[in-house]
Amino acid sequence: MTFILQPWQLYLVIVAGWIHRQQQEVIEYLRTENQVLKEKLDTKRILLSDDQRRRLAVKGKILGRKRLEEVGTLFTPDTILRWHRMLVAKKYDYSERRQKVGRPVLSEEVVQLVLQMARENPSWGYDRIAGAVLNLGHGISDQSVGNILKEHGIEPAPTRARTTSWSTFLKAHWDVLAAIDFTTIEVWTKGGLVTYYLLFVMELKTRRVHFAGCTVHPDEPWMKQVARNLTNFEDGFLHGKRYLLMDRDTKFCESFRGLLEEEGVEPLRLPAKSPNLNAHQERFMRSIKSECLNRMIFFGENSLRRAVREYLSHYHRERNHQGLENKIIDPGEEVGQIAGTTECRKRLGGMLRYYYRDAA
Repeated sequence: MTFILQPWQLYLVIVAGWIHRQQQEVIEYLRTENQVLKEKLDTKRILLSDDQRRRLAVKGKILGRKRLEEVGTLFTPDTILRWHRMLVAKKYDYSERRQKVGRPVLSEEVVQLVLQMARENPSWGYDRIAGAVLNLGHGISDQSVGNILKEHGIEPAPTRARTTSWSTFLKAHWDVLAAIDFTTIEVWTKGGLVTYYLLFVMELKTRRVHFAGCTVHPDEPWMKQVARNLTNFEDGFLHGKRYLLMDRDTKFCESFRGLLEEEGVEPLRLPAKSPNLNAHQERFMRSIKSECLNRMIFFGENSLRRAVREYLSHYHRERNHQGLENKIIDPGEEVGQIAGTTECRKRLGGMLRYYYRDAA
């Protein structure tokens, strides 16, 4: 009786053969790589940690002696299987029940405190962290602090301070940090459709936003006047700020940055194509465009300015912000009222809405 392969069976055989061949090629490469590594080490014995032996023993037991002989080059199958037997034996020697000598193991709470302090304070050394932990009622030595940080791959204070993360920098300067950026919108004028440039500045800690102005031509004279307005000692939005985040847009010209520096505000120019470094400002731009600008057709500059003013009033006094624990930036007296009739405040023809209790 002749057995005839069906087309799908033939296809399955071909695929299985191809997969087997691919696996063999991978195995041959790994064996060669291991041999090269062993030659490079130029030693008869490779010392492994207990964790490394444990990982090899678990994987080696699954393969078995025969397959280990095919792929193993650094360690013999007998060695790997012996490690596995020791691992199994250790499971039943009840070593975890024995009373340990030496210092007691540090609690997880203390470990997490040390890690938190090291990450949030890059300049703190082992002694400083040990003292801060002691203030919270946990006695710990500087050596223990060092052991915890080494175990979790955290560098000592000098190295850690040189590699301060961007998020750490933002939190450290939260009170004196602001951001600035442009967005554009098309406006109908007597001369046709014209592109207007809108400039917004944000105080990062409070999320307050200032509309610095809009223009068709954001040239150097216009930008210099904006700098003067923002740094005015009486009511300038940047009064009391030390840093201003901005991208590398050429509109933020050298003279604009120079005026800021003269007033004690340092411009921080972000790397190209890095919107995540100015995420709060970018999120506001997305909000004003999706909730307002992109939903309207503007005829003239006045209608544009009116819409921006209305949106900012809504943004500050009526809109909840997830980044502020779902609170309102500048809440009115009606916020939090639980008595009275439910009222709805509308802006821009009902495009923006706010619900509140009217206690009157």
